[in-house]
Amino acid sequence: MPCSCGKKASFKRCKRKSVLTSIGHIPIERRYYACKACKAKQIPWESWAGVTGKHRVTPHARRIIVLAGSGCSFDQASANLKEFSHFEVSNDVVRAVCDEEGAEMQKWMNISPEPEKAFSAAKGVVEVSTDGLKINTVDGWREIRMSVISKREPVAPAAPSEWDNRPLDPPEVRMAVCAIAPCGHIGASWDRLREVLGLPKDLALSVIADGAKWIWDQAAKRFVGKDVQWVVDIYHVMLYLYAAAAALGTDAAESWVGQRVIELIEMGGPKFIEHLQTTGPPDATTKTAEAWAKLLNYLDENRDSMWYGKRLKEGLPIGSGLIEGGGKNTLAKRLKINSARWRVRRAERMGAIRCVQYSGMWEAYWESTYAAV
Repeated sequence: MPCSCGKKASFKRCKRKSVLTSIGHIPIERRYYACKACKAKQIPWESWAGVTGKHRVTPHARRIIVLAGSGCSFDQASANLKEFSHFEVSNDVVRAVCDEEGAEMQKWMNISPEPEKAFSAAKGVVEVSTDGLKINTVDGWREIRMSVISKREPVAPAAPSEWDNRPLDPPEVRMAVCAIAPCGHIGASWDRLREVLGLPKDLALSVIADGAKWIWDQAAKRFVGKDVQWVVDIYHVMLYLYAAAAALGTDAAESWVGQRVIELIEMGGPKFIEHLQTTGPPDATTKTAEAWAKLLNYLDENRDSMWYGKRLKEGLPIGSGLIEGGGKNTLAKRLKINSARWRVRRAERMGAIRCVQYSGMWEAYWESTYAAV
């Protein structure tokens, strides 16, 4: 058999090696070729069968292992695989296979045409959302940030009083990435994802977030279209309103906050801030005064991101539930399990697996990556 260096490689028959398949371990005897000139070795059967890595796992077995390992702890995944598929694989192998495939999924999301195909076929208004959560790593607690670009069809216009009970359609498509990185790197990942999805930089879209300054700063650099709308999540505004009304008691606080939210939707950010400055806090306690100052500061920093009435008329979302739920159900559900302590690169790779699943790209990844097998 010819070697890549141009010399002829001689073959030897391997001893039987165990290959992990979807029906368990199978001992297989196969040839391997070794080149005396360059010392390269080839095992054609393993290349043909798609068996990669030192653990000799077939593609379908890898898929099962990654699915199990991305849904629960590695030791629990090992136990589940034995119960469900009747093959034994250690938690170390589950960890290694997930780590290998997670690294490949990170690359795949940056080069595959599949995300662009799915995104271009969907209808709706483009939304960009991002949020972070703290996870335990060997270097201490670190924040992993998840970013989502989605498309959602507008719904029927709603009145201010209907803001919290109108039905919103789920996104027709959503693409997610995550990383443990500084703000600038997260912003750069939005650029990469936008390019992968074939979206122009000046596209009309909504940036929906919790009001953190770094998000607005990065969004201003990455999305330059005149029709870009900044939207601070209305539920985060409500948290500050509730803090200011805490001394009123539960029922009175709910009533007071409910009235202020309607006023905010009707007035818009700037006029609402002036209104609060004129009317003053709900009571005269020191605790309320401190919360009131925080509320006004938060609102002032986001004064141009609270045009909720306009968005309700256009049938667009005014909350960041998509990213809040995505972060909890996609990343936190796996990365924050009891006693989990991650290396940063491994946390990001597991996050990549979860993001591929969340993006609806699971099937496309396996089909395109192992199509020739």
